[in-house]
Amino acid sequence: MRPQTRSPRRTLRRRARALLLALCAVAGTLFVSAPSAQAYAPVDIVHTEKVKVGPYNLTVGFSKWPLRATQSLDFTFAPDGGIKDKSGTLSMTAPGQQADGMRGGGGGGGGMGGQLARHPRKLSVWGLDVQSLSTAGRWSITFTINGPQGQGTGTLKNITVLEQPGPPLALSWSVCALPVGGLIVFLTVAWRRHRPSRRIAALLL
Repeated sequence: MRPQTRSPRRTLRRRARALLLALCAVAGTLFVSAPSAQAYAPVDIVHTEKVKVGPYNLTVGFSKWPLRATQSLDFTFAPDGGIKDKSGTLSMTAPGQQADGMRGGGGGGGGMGGQLARHPRKLSVWGLDVQSLSTAGRWSITFTINGPQGQGTGTLKNITVLEQPGPPLALSWSVCALPVGGLIVFLTVAWRRHRPSRRIAALLL
């Protein structure tokens, strides 16, 4: 009596189904763990400066120090007595300029600053979330605060921003992109030669 053997087609079909189930399980795990991975990181202030804004004392915090051009960091602005009964504006001035060269994670370009708003990850103070200063040199930040004691204006001057560390940004991106580009080309060629999607579809039918 001949032993019963499984056909190669049935074995491949089962393996393909097992692979699809494994991929679905991995995707489900990533989907469930995504909220915890995207949790907001706390703002870690490593350096502060004091500035007199009219009748108000303001503490300016930096999440990185010393500052370097194009380096992303958080700023916090904390007036004595809190921000509940106050409002205000800020403008950042680049070396030799009238306007600032501020760039943020939400979109590039510069501007003249704007309204002081709560830091999205430290709601008890005003702040800027993941910003960078575009050029090296001496910067200044001018504040205007309105509160119970009236309006006040003050400037934090001579904020030293050092040159960007490492090689130029464009060169760094080009070097980093080389292995990724090679991998994409390799996968494209391999996919066109073998067409695994057609084989898996045929096995599942």
